[in-house]
Amino acid sequence: MDLSIVVPLYNEEESVKPLYDAITHAVTPLGIAYEILFVDDGSKDKTFETAKSIAREDKRLRVIKFRRNYGQTPAMAAGIDKAKNEIIITMDGDLQNDPSDIPLFLDKIEEGYDIVVGWRHKRQDKLITRKIPSKIANWIIGKVTGVPIKDNGCSLKAYKADVIKSVPLYSEMHRFIPAMASLAGSNVAEIKVKHHARKFGVSKYGLSRIYKVLLDLLTIKTIVSFTSRPMLWFSILAIPFLLLSAITLLIFVLMFFSEGIGSLVIMASLIIIFTASGFFLIMGGALGELIYKTGDMKVHELALLTIKDIKNQ
Repeated sequence: MDLSIVVPLYNEEESVKPLYDAITHAVTPLGIAYEILFVDDGSKDKTFETAKSIAREDKRLRVIKFRRNYGQTPAMAAGIDKAKNEIIITMDGDLQNDPSDIPLFLDKIEEGYDIVVGWRHKRQDKLITRKIPSKIANWIIGKVTGVPIKDNGCSLKAYKADVIKSVPLYSEMHRFIPAMASLAGSNVAEIKVKHHARKFGVSKYGLSRIYKVLLDLLTIKTIVSFTSRPMLWFSILAIPFLLLSAITLLIFVLMFFSEGIGSLVIMASLIIIFTASGFFLIMGGALGELIYKTGDMKVHELALLTIKDIKNQ
């Protein structure tokens, strides 16, 4: 089992060396091949210089640098994209996640799970600004996505590389990876992990991210709902346009004998616009249904071929 450890960093110069030491101390005794990827997310301090100096001494450490600050998810996505090994573990760079938990994740992956999520059951953060909003957000995310994860915000997660590399990551999407991966039928497990209070620097996260999370949650809900039943949902979206078209047509008929030609032209144009919008939405749903069914048939055929191969062995 080869391992890649991806760590986004932003203004964490004091944490870089202790974090590197903790990771190597936890992973080296396992006797597996591994690499560490530190992704500097446009830090303004000496984070990159510190990481680069360590990388000169240890070729297992690779450092990626962003020209400016893009955010945790893009930094994490860049590290995942550059990771070379079959198992990928992500974690925060502020020493609040504990690398000594890494063997627990690998054990779960070996049990057959595709994704293993950390649960900070004794979270060392402020109650009002971090713990309570997190509990509310996790409850809402579980209800909306149908994937009941207790701690979506925990960055300490393990993935099979072929699963995570197929999941699109942007904005704050890293917290929705279990929900996104569930579309492909991935097996997800959750384990308790240690969590430490921040030792150096200040937290980069707060209540200001709530609106981004809500927008991303709306996106995820749309994707999850539309994926398996595109015709149904596009038809529902088409209903308001078709109703507006019918109402406008009725008004057009009533105005035909009492209004001038100018008003009738406007009404006729609205009828055409509303009808065309509804029609195109329905056709879009039909196209989505065709694409989904075609992909589903290919997956079914692949499964049958796999079963035949197993029987022939």
